[in-house]
Amino acid sequence: METQTENRKEGVILLHGLARTRKSMEKPARFLAENGFTVINQGYPSTKKTIAELADAAIPDALTRCRKKGADRIHFVTHSMGGILVRHYLARHPVPELGRVVMISPPSRGSEVVDRLRHLAVFKWFNGPAGQQLGTGPDSVPLSLPEPGFETGIITGDRSVNLLLSMLIPGKNDGKVSVERAQLSGMAGFQVVHRSHPFIMNAPEVLAHTIFFIRNGRFDR
Repeated sequence: METQTENRKEGVILLHGLARTRKSMEKPARFLAENGFTVINQGYPSTKKTIAELADAAIPDALTRCRKKGADRIHFVTHSMGGILVRHYLARHPVPELGRVVMISPPSRGSEVVDRLRHLAVFKWFNGPAGQQLGTGPDSVPLSLPEPGFETGIITGDRSVNLLLSMLIPGKNDGKVSVERAQLSGMAGFQVVHRSHPFIMNAPEVLAHTIFFIRNGRFDR
């Protein structure tokens, strides 16, 4: 989905999570477009390549498309692994028009679920090379990244629809990522909502928090 409204120069690039498609971000895309942003809902083959390869393919393409639509300030809104792609790319490439970044349920410091399940054949098959890189061990890509040098707001959940996975995660979690491991020390804002990982990005309160942070650089009203 690509949408553009008249007389607006602010763009938002959406990036979905692991083993999902751009369809999972259609509701946030519509919401942002209805509120006056030029929206690029970027898809990418999340289970086919490494995080570095995915970031270097998906994000330049999305930036080009957003710039062609006239955006002179570009924000990012991500779900789950999409936030890791953004951090990986921005740590290596300047984006002069960069605005703010909202990460929804990101495995900012990895996930214990990956640590426990990564050696299972079905996990490798379903999540691909990037999924193997999202743990909390020495080969964790999230843990290798620097703290963000851009305005970052993080929203995560503390409810789970997968109690088996939640048993693998210490503390409050959304079924994939703990509340603790979603956080970054350099974040500008942090919000916990009573939602689970798969569909948290569609929750009305999450959409409201997202657009408020993009406009104000904080979550408190």
